[in-house]
Amino acid sequence: MPGSRQLVLTVDQSGRGDHRRIQDAIDAAPANDDSAGSVVIRIKPGVYREKVVVDKPCITLVGTSASSTVITWNESWVAAESPTVSVLASDFIAKRLTFQNTFGTSGPAVAMRVAGDRAAFYGCRFVSFQDTLLDDTGRHYYRGCYIEGGTDFVFGNGKALFDKCHLRSTSLVGGAFTAHKRSSELEDTGFSFVGCKLTGLGVGTSILGRPWGPYSRVVVALSYMSSTVRPEGWDDWSDPAKQRTAFYGQYQCYGEGSKTDGRVAWSHDLSQAEAAPFITKVWVGGQEWLR
Repeated sequence: MPGSRQLVLTVDQSGRGDHRRIQDAIDAAPANDDSAGSVVIRIKPGVYREKVVVDKPCITLVGTSASSTVITWNESWVAAESPTVSVLASDFIAKRLTFQNTFGTSGPAVAMRVAGDRAAFYGCRFVSFQDTLLDDTGRHYYRGCYIEGGTDFVFGNGKALFDKCHLRSTSLVGGAFTAHKRSSELEDTGFSFVGCKLTGLGVGTSILGRPWGPYSRVVVALSYMSSTVRPEGWDDWSDPAKQRTAFYGQYQCYGEGSKTDGRVAWSHDLSQAEAAPFITKVWVGGQEWLR
């Protein structure tokens, strides 16, 4: 991360901090460049009903606990400004926070959009129904996070590693955990889930993913899959041509939903060598930027 100096700001709804709103703290932070230090914004427990846009690099948001520190909004996804929280700048970190969109089940509603490079999330919760987490562009790392939704609830064209995360499908029929967008072989993007838990409300309600873009790429490794995961595992989104270009694989998963004998023929049961590029922090270049 650039710089070594650190400015600490406190957000407290009771007025005992530097700011009452999270956005006010971000707006008050210096506009960083490579010579500046990082800004840590400590957020006291509370339900913060506000939209947040992180448009400066080297910002860290730290909650007390994800269950007690909640950023929430209620809006369908109709514009770039619709998500509850949008991270547009690089070198962002979030710890112990819940990002929520309470719009419901009638359409897409993004809780978090990550569109900056080198973003890391630790012990966070992402909660909505359709299109919960827009992992849009850049390299991202999620560790020990909880992500909830029913349809395409991890989506976008980012390059992300989900490490020991819990994905919970709330779909009762026709659900999908992911919809990765990669639209060309030249794009070095994809989602990798390692040591994760994939669970849900019902039996056989959700597929692991479907291709938003023709070269969609998702790997699930060393993870537990409950019976929520449908036997076929993946879907071509009614476009058989995408079967030739999408890359969907799993490696050494376990649980009722992990059985590979019913998987679509065009998905991959990976060998150790095939899985290796996807299952460490090297996947997102993390050895260079993760602290």
